[in-house]
Amino acid sequence: MARVVRIPVLSDNYVWLFEYAPGLGAVVDPAVAPPVLEAAREHGIRITHILNTHWHPDHVGGNAELKAATGCTIIGPAREATRIPGIDIAVDEGDTVPLGDQKADVHFVGAHTAGHIAYHFPAAGRLFPGDTLFAMGCGRLFEGTPEDMFAALGKLKRLPPETQVHCAHEYTLSNARFAATVEPENEALQQRLAQVITLRERSEPTVPFALSEELATNPFVRAASAEQLGERRRAKDAF
Repeated sequence: MARVVRIPVLSDNYVWLFEYAPGLGAVVDPAVAPPVLEAAREHGIRITHILNTHWHPDHVGGNAELKAATGCTIIGPAREATRIPGIDIAVDEGDTVPLGDQKADVHFVGAHTAGHIAYHFPAAGRLFPGDTLFAMGCGRLFEGTPEDMFAALGKLKRLPPETQVHCAHEYTLSNARFAATVEPENEALQQRLAQVITLRERSEPTVPFALSEELATNPFVRAASAEQLGERRRAKDAF
């Protein structure tokens, strides 16, 4: 299976270095460049591509420096192309991104931002959802509506349950504590909350995680309607 290197940056961001072929890698949502270049050197990976999910600065801030250092190709959301620094290739729903023997399916998941996309690598069993799907959470609705997020999560939750989800932030403990207030009788959720507390007490990461865990414990993925999702998102915003 293709190797994925987790690179913690800023206060709670994760940048992902996806080694799609031996010694060749794509960087997902580089907030900053120096830690990414260091990780690539440490693991012997040459950066050939950047995959951006959306325009926010903590996801594209390292684009220019990485491109200058490596000559990599920058791929990003077509609906936000004017806001993606250095973009070379714009992609949208139904497009594919070939990387060696790997191929990413592009899913439009606009909600957190209007043009947000996610990259799913079926052969590797990896999903890079940016700020759309988190462990037991979802992104804030900065540019979209509850209906948009309900549709976006509806797409992602139909992927194979064993898919490993590589989201862009370590928000899991806060998300889990909120989720437990939404479904206090959900035993799987209570067990997961306990596991997350233990991991974070040790300063250990909680990402990646299996999509199947979200089907069982994520109150946004489990919402029965856009209206219910919207109610839960507003409650989380005030939590």
